[in-house]
Amino acid sequence: MQKEKLRVIRKQKGYTQQQIADIIATDVSNYSRKESGDVRIIKDEWDKIARFLDVTIEDIYEEEEAKVVVNYDHPVFNDSSSGNGTMTQFHNISASIIQSLQDYIALLKEENERLKEELKTPKARR
Repeated sequence: MQKEKLRVIRKQKGYTQQQIADIIATDVSNYSRKESGDVRIIKDEWDKIARFLDVTIEDIYEEEEAKVVVNYDHPVFNDSSSGNGTMTQFHNISASIIQSLQDYIALLKEENERLKEELKTPKARR
């Protein structure tokens, strides 16, 4: 669901999407997806945006319908999902953090394999 109230007030006050993105510590493309309703705006972000725009949250807030699907390569955001009606937790995780975690997991897997091989080696040869 597009955040029309937010978009209108942002433009009326003369702010760009980049300026709002900076306030909530995200990049402009992610903020654009938030404003268009493809990505959920979390409560903390609503608070920061309202303070920056000098309005109440009620002046800019509109219901959220965005869903998040994680495919373990990168987060995928869309506005529909075939779920069973359960509540979904939403988190904004940067691609660099996800990549770092994936690299660390790969390193741990390599270390695990090395240790398995070491355990197979007879004690006298260690």
